Amino acid sequence: HVPLSLQVQPPDPASIRVLRGHQLPVTCLVISPDDRFIFSDSKDGYLIKWEVESGKRLCVVPGGKKGTEERHMGHASHVLCMAISSDGKYLATGDRNKLIMIWDAATCKRLHIFTGHHDAVSGLSFRKGTHQLYSASHDRCVKVWNVAENAYVETLYGTVRLWKIPEESQLVFYGHQGSIDCIQLINEEHMVSGADDG
Repeated sequence: HVPLSLQVQPPDPASIRVLRGHQLPVTCLVISPDDRFIFSDSKDGYLIKWEVESGKRLCVVPGGKKGTEERHMGHASHVLCMAISSDGKYLATGDRNKLIMIWDAATCKRLHIFTGHHDAVSGLSFRKGTHQLYSASHDRCVKVWNVAENAYVETLYGTVRLWKIPEESQLVFYGHQGSIDCIQLINEEHMVSGADDG
């Protein structure tokens, strides 16, 4: 067996493009479902929409000062996570100041602010084929929102679990000894998780 590390081919340097525009570290990004656009956010609170083909910045929403979120379009603290709906219509961003902002992905106009978390919003995900948004927070709960109707749906308390929404049941997975920091669905049957236990 050849070790996996030796099988991996590095990308051709000529095929790598660097998109520059953020003043502070980039914290999250998503690619639109049609692969045409990239949305990125950073510690400076700036939201940037890029065109993949040209690398051009199509819109830039600046960050603001703390407490100005209602008057100012952008975030006023570090943006930690973002998600885009599977139809490419809505973009959601979550920040350290407990706020979730909903954007029109086509125009970069802010549509709504969801409040309700008691700590930093650390993860966002849309349910595939719907406008239902799930938010995870340092307050240790998951909240469910209906983005199309600007509505709060419910709060799901607990550790990292697989929630079966229609059946209102859950599967609990044990194994980690520490705090689980990240989880990603690989396909409909498998997921991978990482924790501070190594």
